[in-house]
Amino acid sequence: MEPVKVAIIGCGTIANSAHGPSYAKNPLAKIAYCVDIIPERAKALAAKFGDAETVALTDYHDMLSDESVTVVSVCVPNALHAPISIDCLNAGKNVLCEKPAAMTYAEVLTMKEAADRNGRILNIGVVNRFNTAVNNVRDLIKAGELGELYQIYCSFRAHRSIPGLGGQFTTKAKAGGGVLIDWGVHFIDLILYCIDAPAVKTVSGVTHSRLGRNMKDYAYTSMWAGPPDYSGTYDVEEFVTGLVRTEGPTITLNGAWAQNINEPAMFIEFMGDKAGIKLQYGGKFTLYSTKNGMLTETVCDMAMADMFYDEIDAFIHCAQTGEKIRSNVDEILRTALIMDGLYASAEKGQEVAFT
Repeated sequence: MEPVKVAIIGCGTIANSAHGPSYAKNPLAKIAYCVDIIPERAKALAAKFGDAETVALTDYHDMLSDESVTVVSVCVPNALHAPISIDCLNAGKNVLCEKPAAMTYAEVLTMKEAADRNGRILNIGVVNRFNTAVNNVRDLIKAGELGELYQIYCSFRAHRSIPGLGGQFTTKAKAGGGVLIDWGVHFIDLILYCIDAPAVKTVSGVTHSRLGRNMKDYAYTSMWAGPPDYSGTYDVEEFVTGLVRTEGPTITLNGAWAQNINEPAMFIEFMGDKAGIKLQYGGKFTLYSTKNGMLTETVCDMAMADMFYDEIDAFIHCAQTGEKIRSNVDEILRTALIMDGLYASAEKGQEVAFT
């Protein structure tokens, strides 16, 4: 295959830590444009991961007419995911949009429609679908090693870790929400991928915005995406709890950017009637079972592939072949639906049913 020309729109953290280095290492890719409204960031990314021909831009519209660019990574704040992705799809580009796909399920559907109408690939940055341990868990579930899977619990909780207090992460108009749309989307999508996304029956959620609402009184030891902007906005949740009933197992969750317990927890528990799995997010997992009347506990460790590189590599290939793969927008619609349901339930104070 000939190398594809790539545009990266948004030159912040995820572009520098994942998209930029992954494209730069891939022999089938050439970064043609780096785009950011802050010119210094665009120039820095181009210098770091591009070559002498890489162009730094502040307006992505200036790239759309370049027909030689067939692949675009969208790495901008959540509110811009849908409009920028749709513009790129309408211009004939294949798009990898970072998670969450968009701020609402309705927006995700408009993105899917644009991809279908233009005959282009739209993948979403659900990178855990390329995680080695996650795929091993999925294989064990599909092979029946857990028996009938009836309950899944996930926890994504930190002590006092609200990101960039007062900035884009804590401004609903830009982010769409807080810890649920930021961290929870990864956990929910990982679970649905492992269990082949059964139909959703009902969703019940509760959110809290308490520890960060008086911004100047919020105590912390570190702040990723910081420093705090006390003149900014904090109108998102830092805590969420939820229950999802599906046509398969039930899913329960607890998440917190910030809590008054200094015991971080990042894991998923898959419970079956033959065995259970506890997966440490981003790490190894343990399989609990029985044999000959004995209780068994097997720690499953393995060499981990670079999931970000594999995600980018798979995107490049499917952009060239037109194949819809595991990260295609079609595969994450129920993730977006559950997210919508949890926020709607929290706002209404009652369970939300899907027919």
